[in-house]
Amino acid sequence: MTVPRASGYFRTRYAEDFALLDTRTRKAWAALFAAALLVYPFLAGPLALDLANQVLLGAVGAVALMLLTGYAGQISLGHAGLLAAGAFTTGILFKEFGAPFWVTLPASALVGAALGLIFGLPSLRLRGLYLAVSTLALHFIVIHLGAEYETKRGFSTGILVDPPSIGGWQLYDARAWYFVLLAAAAATVLFSLNLLRSKTGRAWRAIHGREAVAGALGISVHRAKLSAFVVSSMLTAVAGCLFAYFRGFVSVEAFSLFLTIQYVAMVIIGGMGSILGAVLGTVFVILFPYFIEWLMEAAGLAEELAAVVFAVNYSAFGLVMILFLVFEPQGLVGVWRRIQAWFLMWPFKQKPLAGTK
Repeated sequence: MTVPRASGYFRTRYAEDFALLDTRTRKAWAALFAAALLVYPFLAGPLALDLANQVLLGAVGAVALMLLTGYAGQISLGHAGLLAAGAFTTGILFKEFGAPFWVTLPASALVGAALGLIFGLPSLRLRGLYLAVSTLALHFIVIHLGAEYETKRGFSTGILVDPPSIGGWQLYDARAWYFVLLAAAAATVLFSLNLLRSKTGRAWRAIHGREAVAGALGISVHRAKLSAFVVSSMLTAVAGCLFAYFRGFVSVEAFSLFLTIQYVAMVIIGGMGSILGAVLGTVFVILFPYFIEWLMEAAGLAEELAAVVFAVNYSAFGLVMILFLVFEPQGLVGVWRRIQAWFLMWPFKQKPLAGTK
């Protein structure tokens, strides 16, 4: 006998905790959302399609950072360096050896995993600001090596990378890229969700809560930290590989520190400790500059502020991050959960518990 439920919050069996979609309502909404994603590229214009591709590509890197920071609690400021490592691995293998996509992709993943292992070692003894600075060194090292390669090989404008060929099908069209990036983002999300339900994912949550308690419970804190760095770095390098093919070039200018700040903003604005938050944060950060420019045009200030549009974007971006940290620490996923709870409880009102929002 099954009991109909309005949501997945009331579970009666432990096995239900392992179901990604545990109610008919959620399954129906998931099917509808998947259908909308598949139809979207046939209805969207060129700009909307390009923005969707940027979001899907960014979501891979954002989910990777969420695993490390949002779940394992390890601070990293080397995210742009890892993206650059994957991109330069792809560019060098393609330029020097003519390596195809099915070689450059796993090679980028291996390079990312190796870097994650090497630069994850300081996390065994460092925490907080000291750990952040050690990961920041990764960024400078990778960017320096990439710049040296560009200089010595004479690639002043970057390394040009031809579109990949998958099964004899070469990716030129933005619509074709949409489906490839959608598959990559969906695979990353599903892989992460299943990993978080495994022993490894539970260990990450434990060390995030309290390392001493996790160690007392028999969890290898060192192994959990290193595995978090390796998995996150591997996924990030894969995102860098996709970036190289999607943009058609690799250059150190594309991987500035501001890119790292953008990814950190994705997990903060989206909501720490949530895969959904990483996706929502990616959508927000990618679309936010376009929204600011639209506001400037609507207010008739586009021409007056054309020379300082980047400064306006950066200022607004920083202000939004501060506002989220102060007024909405749970990020966009917290807003989504409150909206969801309101519809589930309507027409009844639920008074929040003391100390919660």
